Amino acid sequence: MNGLYIVPILGVLILIHEIGHFMAARMIGVKVEEFGIGIPPRLKGWRHKGVLWSLNWIPFGGFVKVLGEDSRSGDPESINSKSPAQRAVFLGAGSFMNFALAFVLMILVVGVQGISTSNVYIADVAADSPAMAAGWEAGDRIVEVAGVAIESSTDVGARTREFAGRPLSVVIEREKTFIETSVTPRIDPPPGEGATGVGINDAAIADAKVETVVADSPAGVAGFLPDDRIVSIDGTPVNDSFGLQFGLLHAANSTVSIEVQRGNERVALPLALPALDPEGNMFTQVGLDVRITPIFQRVPLGSVIPVGIAQAWEQTGMMLAGIRDLVTGQAPFSQLAGPIGMGQITSEIVAESPLPLWVTLAQLAVLLSLNLAVLNLLPIPALDGGRLLFVVIEVLRGGKKLAPEREGIVHFAGLVLLLGFMFVVAFLDIGRLLQGRSFLP
Repeated sequence: MNGLYIVPILGVLILIHEIGHFMAARMIGVKVEEFGIGIPPRLKGWRHKGVLWSLNWIPFGGFVKVLGEDSRSGDPESINSKSPAQRAVFLGAGSFMNFALAFVLMILVVGVQGISTSNVYIADVAADSPAMAAGWEAGDRIVEVAGVAIESSTDVGARTREFAGRPLSVVIEREKTFIETSVTPRIDPPPGEGATGVGINDAAIADAKVETVVADSPAGVAGFLPDDRIVSIDGTPVNDSFGLQFGLLHAANSTVSIEVQRGNERVALPLALPALDPEGNMFTQVGLDVRITPIFQRVPLGSVIPVGIAQAWEQTGMMLAGIRDLVTGQAPFSQLAGPIGMGQITSEIVAESPLPLWVTLAQLAVLLSLNLAVLNLLPIPALDGGRLLFVVIEVLRGGKKLAPEREGIVHFAGLVLLLGFMFVVAFLDIGRLLQGRSFLP
């Protein structure tokens, strides 16, 4: 049932998008014929200040209808009578509102919840890559790049792009030893490998607390108890999920000393690890259920707004990079999700997230609002971005508009392609569910 959270979230985001168009129409002097809340058929309607306000039977999203939207009306209050700049404002206003909502929500989350910081690890190294030549290994923690401390994988990506084709100084940590390395990011890397040829894992700094222990399991025999907080593995401090999992996997088929915080004392427990099962989970194999809870740091009041804006901007950049990778073939098509897939993602994130429910849903709303804003601005016929493209073409043609019939055909063709694309994505979403595959890594 957690997946149903996506319905009201998407509904509100679409309504906010339409409010943006409504406000822009009023601002530029376009007559709004109807503003509807929900999807028709109409339940109730009333007029106020020349606008038909309607409540509709399906309580999801909303819509705005303006004069001249479906015709070439010559009325001065028609959208078609407005200048290209004014029409561009109207078309972009919906996405602007979604961007604004995402940034406001992120500022709210930062102000109330604080921020978490991450350790950045190398998850895998491609053969014959610059990373392999530099001596990097899976499990290494990236500490510093070009003299700048690293707090997220975004920092690594930005630096490697900046130094493409040039030597880049990178400090890594391996088994409590700091190693200075030099790597030369590739300008044109093979598809799917990236500039240095590594997979990067962001692991939020967190507490790892034992929730349950299976009786007579290796963990039970070692003496683990619920509420034990895992502190280190063989003397190596553990303060994130990747470090914990990698430490256990790296020591498979041996006995390790795991130090836990139990009340006010530290206790060392000898845990016999089984041989590595590629299909299994080491925690399950040893009989432990561990809850990973990110540690949040309070943000000073004066820094809440800039930090919130920076985090929302970072997510926008990651989203644009994801679209670029899909277009260039560096990311698989299966990463896309339609409404069904978004419901699955929501269900899995809500179930797995250690954060308060409102924080998890607010972060989801930020991602979805940014998605809605960006996707609507793509130059695809039938979307706002496609209509904006025609405004740009009009300007380039010296103010000469394309014939309405031609523009209509293009938008109709775009709508057909869009619906076909959505059908394919829905097919993939259903297939993923039927096969029992998770959307999360």
